Amino acid sequence: MSDIGNTLTRKGQVPFSDDSVLEPFERAKLGKTASFAFANVQPVSSFDLGKLNEPAIEANDRKHGRVNGLASVTSGKSFRVKGRKENLSTVSLPQSAASFYNGDSPQFEIVASCPSMYKLNLFLKATKDEVKAGVPGKFLHVVMAQDVADVGSVASTISYAFYLNETQKSDQFCTVPVINMKRSDINPKAELKWLLDSCQIDQSSLIFVDEIDLSYYDLFGSLKVVLLNGHKLPAKQEALKEAVVENFNCKQGESVYPWVKSVTVAEDSSCCTVVAEKFYLISPEILAGQGFSRLLLAAILLDSTNLCSSHCSTKDKYMSALLIHGAGRFGCNGLYQLLRYKMYNVSNLKISDILRKDFKKWTRVGKPEGPGARTSQIGMSSTGMPISQLLEHENASLREIKNFQQMEKLRLLVVVSGYYDSKKNFKREILVSAESVELMKNLLFFFNSGASQLPLKAIHQPGLGEEEMQVFEIDKVTSRKTIERLLEEFGGTSKG
Repeated sequence: MSDIGNTLTRKGQVPFSDDSVLEPFERAKLGKTASFAFANVQPVSSFDLGKLNEPAIEANDRKHGRVNGLASVTSGKSFRVKGRKENLSTVSLPQSAASFYNGDSPQFEIVASCPSMYKLNLFLKATKDEVKAGVPGKFLHVVMAQDVADVGSVASTISYAFYLNETQKSDQFCTVPVINMKRSDINPKAELKWLLDSCQIDQSSLIFVDEIDLSYYDLFGSLKVVLLNGHKLPAKQEALKEAVVENFNCKQGESVYPWVKSVTVAEDSSCCTVVAEKFYLISPEILAGQGFSRLLLAAILLDSTNLCSSHCSTKDKYMSALLIHGAGRFGCNGLYQLLRYKMYNVSNLKISDILRKDFKKWTRVGKPEGPGARTSQIGMSSTGMPISQLLEHENASLREIKNFQQMEKLRLLVVVSGYYDSKKNFKREILVSAESVELMKNLLFFFNSGASQLPLKAIHQPGLGEEEMQVFEIDKVTSRKTIERLLEEFGGTSKG
């Protein structure tokens, strides 16, 4: 590393060709690590960064024996130059020692190979190929979390499936991580997309729930389900409950399915903390890879609100320290702030992606009680921007909101906004889009009556001009959970 840093400092340019692969340095030659100096690097246009020699990297990985098990994952490293997909210099990140010593370039970065992530990608590709072939002669051993499309659920699904694959002794199981969300739903999840990319995970090898028919395998008795972060399957997957063989990281006191013998109870820890501990006990060297450790660390930081949540355990903090290599030049605080920034920055998203970013839908069950409560779908989206800003996000925002409502087959869509105004006062607003004027009247009557009172202050929104779509300011102390409960009561609905 010192030779590279000194060369950059002396010559002011990067001595790499398109096919540059830097072989491992001999430990005896390593002196004091010098920082990367990027002040005078030549323009990125002088490099063809889009045609890096990936086969050479894979060949180098095989050369160092990274395909043959966890015991060899630290046997060597290669490096490559990679053009940045985005400039993170605009993101306000806290200072960190890692950033000072590693330096930064807005144009490109030097990426180290991660042997443990390379092995993980081999596992993901092999399992997807086996699923495409129909998993002949084996049980489909699915690892699946609750239908919450967040970093923690995705990271724990991938990593725990990998752990089970590495430790299982029977060849009768094909262990497959199934992401419990549609592949298209990942588009508005900028923090998740960035994390998977920065960890070098091959997203094409991931299997999403809309890409596999689990009921087919269940029909023939070949489905085994490992359920993460919960004691019961979501309502829409309840038919698969008899296939559940393990509950991993469920809460104390939750009543699991009586036939499930393998139960791991959470101790106020992130699911990825428990997974990291398991890897530490059987093969700690796999946690040394930056990509793999970043995947777990990011989930722990978000689950524990940067280790500051009241539910953050001592084990969360210990494992975060163990996985700190995954934070890279950002440091733990910087990695957390970057992920949070990406969660709430919607400037590059379309209206439909903003609405889908934090979206819940309910389906009515039971006997209809009136014209506004017949069998229907109700949806709720949450956003961190004022409703006025949402409506100005695109030229055709109103039409896009209606299109989203129709695409999701919703009779009623409620967009809940929570934000701080210019005076740092918290504001809460809702936009209500109903299928008909009658349904809108029924909802407003419900909000203004009895124990379900939700005081509404109408906001005149220029250009709205539709009785089926209205904007209101509500009490700032009213939580999204309260609004969610009221919508369930209004429709007599159940989430699914």
